[in-house]
Amino acid sequence: MVLRRAVGTWPRRVLLAGTLLLGVAAAVALAVLLPPAERTFAALAFPVQSLMSVLVPFLGVLMVGDLRRAPHPVAPTLLAAALLAAAVGAAGALACAGALAVAPDAAGQPWQGVAGVVLGCVLVQVLAQSVGTGLGLLLRSPVVACAATIVLPLGLWFLLGVDDAVRPAREWLTPFATIGDLLSGATTALQWVQWLVVALLWGVLLNAVGVARLRRSVPAGSRGASA
Repeated sequence: MVLRRAVGTWPRRVLLAGTLLLGVAAAVALAVLLPPAERTFAALAFPVQSLMSVLVPFLGVLMVGDLRRAPHPVAPTLLAAALLAAAVGAAGALACAGALAVAPDAAGQPWQGVAGVVLGCVLVQVLAQSVGTGLGLLLRSPVVACAATIVLPLGLWFLLGVDDAVRPAREWLTPFATIGDLLSGATTALQWVQWLVVALLWGVLLNAVGVARLRRSVPAGSRGASA
């Protein structure tokens, strides 16, 4: 029910279709343009998932926007948003696999670390979606919230890169810095910890604050339905 509502309008369907088509187009283009020695599943997955992660949070913003207009339960909406993002990540991984399978002269080990990369594809989009739902809950304007899903994470990433002393903090504080690690196919224990910290900040904490703000704005008689 929640998933059907998530894509129940034409703008949302167009956004979802555009996200998937962007992933497919990027996978095909990279499979053709990359030199054979660099044509691997991981090499395709990084740019494909990065591009898709720009649009995925917009779906999260629109989904939680429904919570302001009607007393839908919050938890099922957030779960549905995560499942939708996971499906998008898996679809992007499938597009990369298909493009690589038909591309000629692939690298010597084009499928190395494929299981880890596929898991990374899903986690990248789930975290991106969490940023969208969190900011969608915090900011009333969907347009502002969608813009914030790009400006805030990337803005922090750029700010932390202006000085060598603070640049290592990128891996602990910004979603974009963790994408390459997750999609490398050889994520280390430290990189998993860094991703977990980022997920707690941009996913769990951001959404918790957003839910608290939503509950304060919901009339008292509707709070039970919005929990």
